[in-house]
Amino acid sequence: MEIELASGTPADLHPTIGAKRGVVVVPDLLGRRPLFDQLAASLAVTHNWHVIVVDLYRDHRFETESVDERHKAIAELDDDDVVADLVDAANRLEVEPVALMGFDLGGTYAYKAAASLRFDKLVSFYGMVRLPSQWRGPFQREPLDLISHVEDPTTILAVVGTEDLFVSSSDIDQLVDLRVKVARYPGARHGFVHDASAPEHRPKDAADAWAQVLDHLKV
Repeated sequence: MEIELASGTPADLHPTIGAKRGVVVVPDLLGRRPLFDQLAASLAVTHNWHVIVVDLYRDHRFETESVDERHKAIAELDDDDVVADLVDAANRLEVEPVALMGFDLGGTYAYKAAASLRFDKLVSFYGMVRLPSQWRGPFQREPLDLISHVEDPTTILAVVGTEDLFVSSSDIDQLVDLRVKVARYPGARHGFVHDASAPEHRPKDAADAWAQVLDHLKV
């Protein structure tokens, strides 16, 4: 069901009876849509979790489906506002512990939200470790800077492919140096897990990645 966070940001809540964990899901660049609603519903039912999907763009209304329009909107986001929404979403689940998983843009915000210390575990699916130039804005911080302030970086799992054009091998090495847990998939490109209809999807690697995520989030 759709709810509003305190800021007015819309979110999709998927409660389940007797949940043992909460999970905040942060979508990719294209934002909240049926793909993530279906993913959240499946996670809730299959794993007995309370799940909530948060719209990073708040009340922004896009005139087109243009990716360029979304890149511009990202540069205008305020990290403090976004993370406040993610923390608010975690509190709405009324269960502990609460983890966060994000994809692409959401994966970048998984790194940033780690510094809030609200989440016991975090999963970043191919989140950008360094901000692309078109995402940089006055209220954006670099993910690596925020990860360096996390007391226990092993609470973060990074799922990445070695052929990702947006996450370089040196970026991955820096995550390892910071003690982030890294699940690295040879030959995989950006977006290889969460959308089975995408040409980048790799079923075997995706299945293995989800297995690693479930092990990381076990209570």
